[in-house]
Amino acid sequence: MRATFDRVLAVLADVGPVAVLSERTRIALHVRMSFAAFMPRRSWLNGHLVLARRIDSPRFAKVEVYSPRNVLHAFRLDSPEQVDDEFASWLIEAYSVGKQRHLQSPP
Repeated sequence: MRATFDRVLAVLADVGPVAVLSERTRIALHVRMSFAAFMPRRSWLNGHLVLARRIDSPRFAKVEVYSPRNVLHAFRLDSPEQVDDEFASWLIEAYSVGKQRHLQSPP
């Protein structure tokens, strides 16, 4: 579980600074706003990314649309290998949402 979370942070280290907010029930990743959260379990990480669009992928357990540019994508990571190029691209996209760059252009 720790190696998987460290892999997530390694992806973001190449993108820019991020605050890791350890809360009672989750670990949130924050820039201007929170863009991802992780809920550690004994052998895996549950989590979600906030994206400005809906992505339909079997890798997401649930997708909740809160507004046209605020879409929560829930997932489960069982190993660091699941933080692959595809997941990294979504993580970087979520980082951009956290910076609120998506508000600078029309949806």
